[in-house]
Amino acid sequence: QRSLTTVGPVISSELTQQAILLVLIGSLGILAWMTFRFRDFRFGMTALAALIHDVIVVVGIFAILGTFLKIEVDALFVTALLTIVGFSVHDTIVVYDRIRENRARHAGENFSSIVNHSILQTLARSINPSLTVVFTLTALLLFAGSSIQTFILALLIGIVSGTYSSIFNAAPLLTVWEEWEERRRAAASGRP
Repeated sequence: QRSLTTVGPVISSELTQQAILLVLIGSLGILAWMTFRFRDFRFGMTALAALIHDVIVVVGIFAILGTFLKIEVDALFVTALLTIVGFSVHDTIVVYDRIRENRARHAGENFSSIVNHSILQTLARSINPSLTVVFTLTALLLFAGSSIQTFILALLIGIVSGTYSSIFNAAPLLTVWEEWEERRRAAASGRP
């Protein structure tokens, strides 16, 4: 039995508003929890910046696909975005938790060195689960029905972007912020 579902401009506008609201509420919750968990506002803000990157990548790619291939977003797309945010924040927490542990173990060491060690220690832990999910999603994308292909494609793009951003966006942003704070504190105390 065939069915046709269309989304009108009113529903589309409402769906967009709900998606933005859900992502904002989720982001604020993640910011509050990460700040509480790591006892540092910078951890929460840099994790949030990485999450915003992931959402922008997925929405941007779907804007391009919508323009050229007429792919439409639906309620499953919002579900995919929220799933991506959860997956990405989990990866970021793994890296940040190792940074916190190494910071206590290697007190006095340069912060960028601590972050580098932490990333190297968690690299396999970040990449292996993501590769498993990517392989599964690729198989689903190739062999699943057309009703969930948009959802799976959004998840696939978001998982790859989330894994990348946890390692290459969140941790370097935290490092840059920490080094800026150290320079600011040194300047305020009159040290070179």
